[in-house]
Amino acid sequence: MTFKGYTASIEVNLEAEILFGRVLGIKDVVTFKAKNLHEAYEEFKTSVDEYLAFCKELGEEPDKSFSGKLFSRTTLENH
Repeated sequence: MTFKGYTASIEVNLEAEILFGRVLGIKDVVTFKAKNLHEAYEEFKTSVDEYLAFCKELGEEPDKSFSGKLFSRTTLENH
């Protein structure tokens, strides 16, 4: 799932009967938990918004999600 350029992963904890999520691709730790997928998406959006507000309050730039892309120039022949 994605929101405002951030992506999250979700894991299922069967014993606790919850979904546990984490924002991927940033150095800071942003997590959330929920009981169903709809709630997980809402909690994810809330966590991202709170993270952005917290960074603004501190006067710091929030981490941006890594794209996972690596760019390299090559010759026309190799392309």
